[in-house]
Amino acid sequence: MPGSVNSDARPGIQEFSMRKDYLAFFISLFLSRLADQILLFIVPLVVFQTTNSASWAGLAFFVESLPRFLAFPLCGALCDKFSPVKILHISQVYRASLCVLAMVLYAIFGGIGWLVVLSALCGVLTTQGIMAREVLMPHIFQHYSYTRTLSYSQIADQSGLVLGPLVAALMLEVWAWHWVVLLTAGLFLLADLSMLAWQRLSRITLEVFEQHQDIWLQPLRIAFGHIRSLTELKKIITLAVGVNLIVGVTLATSAAMVIGEYSAGKDSYAGLQAAGAVTTIVILFFLARVALPMRVLGSVGFSMIATGAFISALSPNLIGYALGFLLIVGFDKMFNVYMRTLRQRVIPPQDFGKTVGVITLLNNLSQPLAGLLVALLAAPLGVRQVILMLAVLTSVIGAGALWWFAKARSPFPTAIVEADREAGKRKGEGWS
Repeated sequence: MPGSVNSDARPGIQEFSMRKDYLAFFISLFLSRLADQILLFIVPLVVFQTTNSASWAGLAFFVESLPRFLAFPLCGALCDKFSPVKILHISQVYRASLCVLAMVLYAIFGGIGWLVVLSALCGVLTTQGIMAREVLMPHIFQHYSYTRTLSYSQIADQSGLVLGPLVAALMLEVWAWHWVVLLTAGLFLLADLSMLAWQRLSRITLEVFEQHQDIWLQPLRIAFGHIRSLTELKKIITLAVGVNLIVGVTLATSAAMVIGEYSAGKDSYAGLQAAGAVTTIVILFFLARVALPMRVLGSVGFSMIATGAFISALSPNLIGYALGFLLIVGFDKMFNVYMRTLRQRVIPPQDFGKTVGVITLLNNLSQPLAGLLVALLAAPLGVRQVILMLAVLTSVIGAGALWWFAKARSPFPTAIVEADREAGKRKGEGWS
């Protein structure tokens, strides 16, 4: 049933084998994330090395991250209305094209602004691809539970994060950054070819639901209606705002902290990014094999992220900062599995894309806000003080959410029944 949690692996499916269509889907995800991560790695590094300013690096992060988050509601509504497979194809081909176009403009006019603009535009298209995969995943992995599907998908995602900084640093040793961007375009095209292979191997038919013609206001009304009525959605949004304050300030300041504060090189910066992704993969493999209660996933993930922020802010050396950084980026994905599993259980399938799009926007607005705070406060207060301030704020948000929602009843049973009833009424023709 669309929107319900998939059953565990069926008898006869080998534990450590994977179907070819599943593998092609995850390879596409890996290549797309690898290319996206190379761009994310290059932007703050090039800006900081060019300007030698943490404030400018924070502002660049704000400019590149805000558009990708603002696009979530529209992209979610589009994925409910049109084929998410076609939307994913457009996302990957257009990102490749923009990489080439931006570097042509750079060759003609010069300036690093083209890199920031490219990252912002690719961020919107990345959002489009993320939402398309989010809508697809509950329906195409019939042999896995949804929690296990999320774990494997994030392993593919984090593998791109492992190799992204290393590949970017290696390529920057050989070529100027604009040539690296052109090579990144090729990775986006390879991701699309892998997705075409998945289509040919799977040959699945997915349900669509009758949708309103309006893709602007009506989807927002429906999404906010679900958020108002479902307590669990309000809870995970509140907690995710706190988590993303920490993630945002970490992304915005990690280059400045490693290269500026601790006087390390860009290879150390790349190594730290890769170590964070390896830590995350270890955690995700554990989650793919061991079933943990939802409460444990959420509480452990949130508390470890907050702890990592305090360690990063207060550490006098790079080793201590690295420990805090690893806690933040590693347990962020544990919290992410908790959040995505929870919302998949309670959101009606016909409204899944539009509702998840609005939720993701609300969750992630705190990331560019953190980058903006770094831009405004890093010079007068210092980077450490900004990180510490946001760590305290996140702890207050977490404690407040636990107190406010402690006695709230779970809406799971009612929501699932209503989702199933509505899904039965509104079946349509299959996606091609």
